[in-house]
Amino acid sequence: TRKSMGKITGALIGIGLVLSAVFVPMAFFGGATGAIYKQFSITIVTAMALSVLVALIFTPALCATMLKAGHAPSNKGFFGWFNRNFDRGNKGYQRGVAAMLKRPGRSMLVYGAIVAIMAVMFVRLPTSFLPEEDQGIFLSIVQLPAGASLERTEAVMDKISAYYQQDPAVISAFTVSGFSFAGRGQNVGLAFVRLKNWSERGPEDSVQAVIGRAYGFFSTIKEAQVFAFNLPPIAELGRATGFNLYLQDRGGLGHDALLNARNQLLGMAAQEPTLMQVRPNGMEDAAQLQIEVDQLKAQALGVSLSEINQTLAIGWGSAYINDFVDRGRVKKVYVQAEPEFRMTPEDLNKWYVRNNRGEMVNFSSFASSRWEYGPLRL
Repeated sequence: TRKSMGKITGALIGIGLVLSAVFVPMAFFGGATGAIYKQFSITIVTAMALSVLVALIFTPALCATMLKAGHAPSNKGFFGWFNRNFDRGNKGYQRGVAAMLKRPGRSMLVYGAIVAIMAVMFVRLPTSFLPEEDQGIFLSIVQLPAGASLERTEAVMDKISAYYQQDPAVISAFTVSGFSFAGRGQNVGLAFVRLKNWSERGPEDSVQAVIGRAYGFFSTIKEAQVFAFNLPPIAELGRATGFNLYLQDRGGLGHDALLNARNQLLGMAAQEPTLMQVRPNGMEDAAQLQIEVDQLKAQALGVSLSEINQTLAIGWGSAYINDFVDRGRVKKVYVQAEPEFRMTPEDLNKWYVRNNRGEMVNFSSFASSRWEYGPLRL
């Protein structure tokens, strides 16, 4: 045992190092390849390391215990039963191989039949990059027309939540307004739907079946687009199953041409029977108020651009001031204009900026505004 271990110890360690050098880098791959092979790589390396430790430590000790001088095969007890069955199986395998070699034509026919069955199964079985799994949770995203108020969004979210609550397979539905994977805005929302335990649901209440029933209800909601989708089997692959397609304006035709191409692509995808739930991953163009500041007039009036930006940011947005303690709780102080002074574009004329001489200058003296449409995010 000692001599044999002295000859194979180096080989065992070398094999372990070579396999580690092959599989360990796979755990650090990026993209879909890394997400899929990370667990596989860690499993292979761990199993290989344990195998090398067993071969170096436990196997020699077991051999030294069993292979003693004068040791003869046992014909009694468990070991005798194992030896007899092992010899019988070995001889049966040899007879089977010899029979196949004597009749190669018949053997090739059996092999061809096995290959044909495998080919038929390969064609008939459903194919996908990664099969969907029922993880007991799925998501729904809601998108209203551009410019829709938060109240309208919350009304749609309440309808969706009420529908999910009455579904026998759903245990809870948590909705969020103003946020979605497509972007942030008062016209978008997101719902997290949790299903009951798998032991309490049958095939008719699988996640695919629940999503299919939900689309029947979503078709009755005319004021918004609602999409329900299952989570991918591997979280690192994204937020939804399927694939992403990106359009690029290589000809420099502009934003409008790109939107027309996108809408044309969505129309073609809707007519394709092999595709379903095709949706744009983003937010539609919305009305935007463009404020144009005449820098020459502002400088002539003694108003700096920093003061203009600060006034707009505080009045129409908000600004954090400090914290204070109220009954043992820390609360934040924000400054923002009252709603009646920031409701319409004409309210801009109610605002004043202090110039370098301490005088208050009206916004209409150096700024104008106009409406335009544009993307909410780039």
